[in-house]
Amino acid sequence: MLDRVLLGGAPSPELRPVRVASAVDEVADRLLTAIAVGDFLPGERLPVERELIGLLRVSRPTVREAIARLQAVGVVEIRRGRNGGAYVRESWTESTAAAVRHTLVPRWEEFEQLFDLRELVEGMVAATAARRRRPEDLDPMRDALTAHLSARTPRDEQSADSAFHDAVRAATGNPQIVMLSRDLLARISLGFPVEPWGKGERTHFHRASHDHKALYEAIAAGEPELAEEIAREHFTISADMIREVLARVRAVEPS
Repeated sequence: MLDRVLLGGAPSPELRPVRVASAVDEVADRLLTAIAVGDFLPGERLPVERELIGLLRVSRPTVREAIARLQAVGVVEIRRGRNGGAYVRESWTESTAAAVRHTLVPRWEEFEQLFDLRELVEGMVAATAARRRRPEDLDPMRDALTAHLSARTPRDEQSADSAFHDAVRAATGNPQIVMLSRDLLARISLGFPVEPWGKGERTHFHRASHDHKALYEAIAAGEPELAEEIAREHFTISADMIREVLARVRAVEPS
């Protein structure tokens, strides 16, 4: 079931983990890995229960037990009240490395293929936006660019980044292109439609800011070839963040 969420198709033997995992194991590992790569940042609330059920296509008891496991290892805290839910406390604990190994290693070849595909698709998205954008399409891009440059927290940066790329997708004028782009995002993000944000490292932020500005200018100027080139390079950032997390795990693997 969860293989379909990640890979966008029927499960295949070569993509399954070598262990036999329960749905609770899978959901807990996916959440721990998603937190490690920065889909969800410290201080941020995880999607509410009904959203997780819909995103991962599992039962309510499965989600509840998986969240309880994250709480037990100190990754999230449960808050009550109107704004209650599971809030991220730590991006990495002793349990994270095992979860990353279970989630990423058996599927790594497929992830690399997805990274390659995403660069190609996002290049096409940017080129199409440059060809088709209307004057009014540029306003939300500018607003998101301003919000990204003035962001004070990693969460604000991530939100502004999402808004910018939503505006680029919308400028294509093609809902099918929008759906394809979002589907690929969810597939590299373990079923969650959120851009990985690493640890909020400033090097990634400055690179993203530079790319956003250059991409906006290329789209505004109606230069599809340049927009495609910038976008393809820009979307290696997320892939690099995920590779960094896997490299961290492999560096401490027992010999």
